[in-house]
Formats: sequence, structure tokens, C-alpha cells
Amino acid sequence: MGPGGLIVWSMVLEDRPHPEVLVHLLIAAAGSGRRMGAAGNKLLLELAGRPVLAWTLDAVLACEAISWIGIVGQPVDAEPIAAIVAAADADRPVQWIEGGDTRQESVRRGLAALPAAAEGVLIHDGARCLVSAELLERCVAAVHAGEAVIAATPVSDTIKVVDDQGRITATSDRSLLWAAQTPQGFPVDRLCQAHRQAEAEGWIVTDDAALFERLGWPVRVLASSPANIKLTTPFDLTIAAAVLAGMGG
Repeated sequence: MGPGGLIVWSMVLEDRPHPEVLVHLLIAAAGSGRRMGAAGNKLLLELAGRPVLAWTLDAVLACEAISWIGIVGQPVDAEPIAAIVAAADADRPVQWIEGGDTRQESVRRGLAALPAAAEGVLIHDGARCLVSAELLERCVAAVHAGEAVIAATPVSDTIKVVDDQGRITATSDRSLLWAAQTPQGFPVDRLCQAHRQAEAEGWIVTDDAALFERLGWPVRVLASSPANIKLTTPFDLTIAAAVLAGMGG
């Protein structure tokens, strides 16, 4: 049993050299397949012959600066995710963490399951399977400098603000707008403090950076590639397959 009574499993290959302990990473893997039109977790859907989550795990393992990985998901997916981890032949610990009813609660449970020595953490959506090791490394470097950061891309479309009647009320200055992605990286102690306050105050947010924003704590944007898409619809799967084919995946 893990922290808070969480059921956990881990895979550690002791005969592999472990990289210097730099930062820990949580993969949010409890997403549904509703908008994808899937009956279950979209991370278990096939992409270029492998489950989506397998590609995500490969990308994370390609970043040597990450020394520990936690996969936060729902109990129904524990067995297939364990098979994905086994096939990955990981050279560092990969731990299963039972998630909650919301992404926010799942991240909170993931933080509770971090090893006691963890000082920095990256949160990454399992559905962003095209993340690059280079981006992960930049996030790690920023977190080790004491920063909170998020991967993001500048918005290229004109963004309209619309009311509940479908009428445009304003046009945002797109030079100030960035589309948030993951990974998002934080000092562990501050992120845990932010989640505790959110739970006490009843704050509901869609990403962890929003908690820092509410508390007035700075978060810096790290420019990312538009290829770091989140797989949400069947069209996204088509795009991801094309990108992987172009990379020789």
C-alpha cells in the first residue's frame, strides 16, 4: 500500500544503471475516451501499432534527467498499464498510483505517492505522447533552478470571447496568448502547498499552473512545438500517426 492507502506497484530493474536523481515525473493516465469515441481509456488505443501510453512512456524514458515515474490512473486500467510498463523494459522505477475522480484529485494523490526525497516534479498528460526529450530536459533544468514552468505554444488563431448566447463580446490580443501544454514543472513543496489550499478553499482548476496563478506565484512559459498535441479526437490520432511516420516511428 502506498501513501494514503493507495495501491501501488513498481518495476525497478536493479541491474540497470540509474541516472543521477534529478526530478520525478507524474503521468496523468486516467483520461476517458468519450470525445475519442472509445469505450475505455484513450491511452490504451492503438497508435502506429502500439498503445498511446507506450509512446508517452518511451518519450519520458528518453529523458535521462527523469529518475522516477509515477503513472496515475484508474483501477480498471491497472493491468493493461502494467503490461505496457513491462514491455517498456524501463531502466528506472515506474510506479502505479490509483487516481481520483478528477484530474486535480489524481495529481494530488500522485504528489502524495512521490518518494520522500523528491524536490522537483513534472506533471505530464499521458495523451501528449509526442513530447520530446529536449522539452522535458528544459523543464527539468527550470525546476532545478527553483522555477515553476509550463510548456506552451503561441496562439496563431484570432481568439474571440463569446457570451452564452453565442455572440462575440471581445477579440483577444493574440500576441499575449499562449496555448498551455504539458509537461508542467514545479518545486514539490510549493505544489503540495498549492493543492492543500485548493482542497481547503474548494478551488477547481484544469491544470496545476492555475493554482500558482491563484496564489500569485510566478509561472514561466517554455516555448514548445505544436507537435506536442494532446490526443482528444480521432483526428488527433491521425495527426499523431503522421508525425510518428515522419519521425520513422
